[in-house]
Amino acid sequence: MGVMIDGKWHTQSIAELADGGSFKRSETSFRNWVTPDGEFPAEAGRYHLYVSLACPWAHRTLIMRALKGLQDQISVSVVNWFMGEDGWSFEAGDGVVADPVFGAGHLRDVYASVKPDYTGRVTVPVLLDTGTRQIVSNESAEIIRMFNSAFGGSGAAPGDYYPADLREEIDAVNARIYDSLNNGVYKSGFARSQQAYEQAVLPLFDTLDWMEDILSRQRWLAGDRFTEADIRAFVTLIRFDPVYHGHFKCNRRRIVDYPNLWAYTREIYQMPGVSDTVNLGHIRNHYYASHETVNPTRIVAVGPVLDYMAPHGRG
Repeated sequence: MGVMIDGKWHTQSIAELADGGSFKRSETSFRNWVTPDGEFPAEAGRYHLYVSLACPWAHRTLIMRALKGLQDQISVSVVNWFMGEDGWSFEAGDGVVADPVFGAGHLRDVYASVKPDYTGRVTVPVLLDTGTRQIVSNESAEIIRMFNSAFGGSGAAPGDYYPADLREEIDAVNARIYDSLNNGVYKSGFARSQQAYEQAVLPLFDTLDWMEDILSRQRWLAGDRFTEADIRAFVTLIRFDPVYHGHFKCNRRRIVDYPNLWAYTREIYQMPGVSDTVNLGHIRNHYYASHETVNPTRIVAVGPVLDYMAPHGRG
């Protein structure tokens, strides 16, 4: 991780991002919106998305892009799975897609090209307006809603994953899942004290138990329809057993130990287009090799072996 200060790159350790032993996530910096007819109009071919295949926040945007059939409308660059002292790079490697807009060597160069005096964190995803060369947003929760609703007039596939009649329930589910699951795995893994770790990991498993109960009674987390709440949950669930269980010490139980959650994860994985967004090689390599403070040897675990294509028996 790192920040730009006075035009120079400065590394920032995970420990420096912690307060009293607890991991604190920084706010995103660019919060504009693509709309059908606003400052950033929804036009095919105008926007470029920068992602990491390892990052769950970026993964949300790739799933929504696939579900809405926007692959030909919104181009993508993929950073290398390794994040070192210089942050995300476009160093050549399996699955890496270079930056066609700025020819950047690192993601920090994209931020600096758009805003030379930028001093915030350099994160994925990034949605860029290639016409004006402005960053529209680096907030994944808002990017997925743009993809969901803004491109209907320019050929997006049908489907509303944030329907008006379910928004109250979706927002409530999102709030709990974000705090104790999506961010909870990071708060557990990056904790700097036993107390901070337990304050994060115990609520995390309370939330998994809560999700398991919901899914024993209904098909999806926010009701009878697949919504963005399920996308936001899935990106953590798909990483849980391969990475978070061991690397982040979230090891009270595995997802495969939850019958309903495991079937639910497989069902989402098997949806058209979703499995194409999952790269377990990038996921495993990134977490185990990039987080030196958590895994000083940088040895990448080889397992577990999971069959996401096994019949799920739901619906």
